[in-house]
Amino acid sequence: MFTKNVGSVDRILRIVIGALLVLGALMGYGVWMWIGVIPLVTGFMSSCPLYSIFGMSTCPLNKN
Repeated sequence: MFTKNVGSVDRILRIVIGALLVLGALMGYGVWMWIGVIPLVTGFMSSCPLYSIFGMSTCPLNKN
């Protein structure tokens, strides 16, 4: 369904940073921290729509 274009290191960073931002939002540090949902979701899906638009990939399987 989605093209995998997020590599393992990129994926781990997205999940960790996204989770920390969402945790911060839940703890009341600011509504803007809900932006962490985006890297969290793209990390779990291993697919980034912006990478697709710009033709980028950090996934070694898709590099030619």
